[in-house]
Formats: sequence, C-alpha cells, structure tokens
Amino acid sequence: MLIETEKTPNPATLKFIPGQTVMDAGTRDFATPEEAEASPLADALFGLGDVTGVFFGRDFISVTVASPDDWVQVKADVIGTLLDHFSAGMPLFRVGTASDIHVPTDDVEATDDPADAEIVAQIRELIDTRVRPAVANDGGDIIYRGFDKGKVYLRMQGACAGCPSSTATLKNGIESLLKHYVPEVTEVLSV
Repeated sequence: MLIETEKTPNPATLKFIPGQTVMDAGTRDFATPEEAEASPLADALFGLGDVTGVFFGRDFISVTVASPDDWVQVKADVIGTLLDHFSAGMPLFRVGTASDIHVPTDDVEATDDPADAEIVAQIRELIDTRVRPAVANDGGDIIYRGFDKGKVYLRMQGACAGCPSSTATLKNGIESLLKHYVPEVTEVLSV
C-alpha cells in the first residue's frame, strides 16, 4: 500500500492520500484528543504527541501539527500509523460513534429564516458545487452554518482551519463568488 502526501496551503497541515475511500459520506474533524477517542485512527494519530488536528475527507486524511517544523519528526510516524490502520482493515470509528459524522446535506446547526429559503438554497448549491471541491483539494472543508441579514456564516475544517491564507480564501474567493451569484449576500464570516 502506498500513501501519497501533499502539501496544503497551511504549512502546519499535510494531506495524506491512502488510495482508497476514507469516508463514504460526509467529513469528520477532530480538533482535540478527546474528540479523537471516537476513532481508533484519529486517536492513534493524536497519540503521536505533536498532532493538534485530524480531518477525514472522502479519500484523504489531513493531519495538523503544532509547528511546521514538527513534520521532520512526525511525518514518518503518521505514514506508519496510516499504513498499519488501513493494511489491517481496522474500522474508522468505534462502535456507536459513527453518528457524529458531519453530512453537509443534513446540517441541523443552521437555523435559517424560512423566508430566505431560496437564497439559502443558492448559497448551499454554490458551496457544495464550487467551493467544497476546491477546498477538499487543499485538504479541508467548508461547512455552511447559516445566513442572516446578508451575512453567510461558514466553518472551516481540516487544513483550512488556522491556515494563514484562510482569511484571503474566505474574503477574496468565497465572498466574491457568493456576492456575484447571490446579490443578497453582503459578507461571509468564519465561525
């Protein structure tokens, strides 16, 4: 088994591609070792010591370390952990925890005004078809969190969370795109 590694715009995050499906649907972000207890793989990665974040995408895993300099010591250990996990065919989640998977089309956290249903549908369509695939290429995800009085609220995950260029991506990229196609959008904010 070969695990490919790609750099992301976030120097503290690397994207690991195991050549097989990681998540059948949705994504999962682990920001703390406590959250990682739901997954044997995420738990093992946090157990390496210098890992500060793990993100599961459809066909990749993004791993974030405290400092980009940590990759010199940690990269080989991450690859070894991934090889062990996937070669052994271990489950991605512990029994009873898979319900915590975030499936973007079933986002119960967003509470939008029903009067804005058409606008929200346009925003979600653009995010799902234009934004999320591009962000996934960089080892992350952007999740819709709401629309209120012209403001779109998004949550950045994986390599995007804490990335030095995330503000530019949010403002110059996503905000410009949404404003162009949905005139009711006045601003995009990260939550």
